Amino acid sequence: MSSDPQQHDNYLPVLEFKSSTFSVPVLILASNDVIAVEHQLQEKIHLAPEFFKNSPLVIDVQELNKHDLNIDVTELGNTVRKLGLLPIGIRGGTTQQNRQALELGIPVHAGHNVTAYSETQKQQAPEPEPQAVAAATTTMITHPVRSGQRIYASGDLIILAQVSAGAEILAEGNIHVYGSLRGRALAGVQGNTEARIFCSDLQAELISIAGNYKISEDLNGTVLHQPVQIYLQNHTLVIKDI
Repeated sequence: MSSDPQQHDNYLPVLEFKSSTFSVPVLILASNDVIAVEHQLQEKIHLAPEFFKNSPLVIDVQELNKHDLNIDVTELGNTVRKLGLLPIGIRGGTTQQNRQALELGIPVHAGHNVTAYSETQKQQAPEPEPQAVAAATTTMITHPVRSGQRIYASGDLIILAQVSAGAEILAEGNIHVYGSLRGRALAGVQGNTEARIFCSDLQAELISIAGNYKISEDLNGTVLHQPVQIYLQNHTLVIKDI
């Protein structure tokens, strides 16, 4: 095979980087007792083993550090991995905690710093002139969403069929399911706290709005198999009959 670099210039690119949005659980710690954290994580995993199996996870230690509760990130990271979770980031860490995380191959996320900076800039910056904004598109799915499928909508998402267990549907806006919702439904995934979920038959493995979520074991039996709407109120998910 020729290794002439000029010939390689005619080849198509073999890779491409694109920005994307993923919904990842965030583990917010209120105690630096790693043993207690392990026990409570085991209880959560036992309630929904398929949801947590090989699940990516961001570890948030910001609240601990606000209260000067130091935690050994090396011990914590090894504990989380032992339980079958895959830590893909740490945020709110100290210099030492961030160094420990990087030694474990866990990236350091600075999302909380970006948010604080953005809010400061909003206060200092003048009000922009009103501009016309194109309406977000609505995605409509007419066929059942099968187990293992993942559908993402940049606006509202309407599904005129059932969503099977093991399927995942995500939308930046509202989600409407005119059938049984047995999989995972995540609305407002870009932080839209006004987003809602509507479904004709609630049997979901997980429901989430703007990162606030409940798993099936958290759902009150009176709302199961019922047509409901789900929305946020004071950072709490409210499930109401339609």
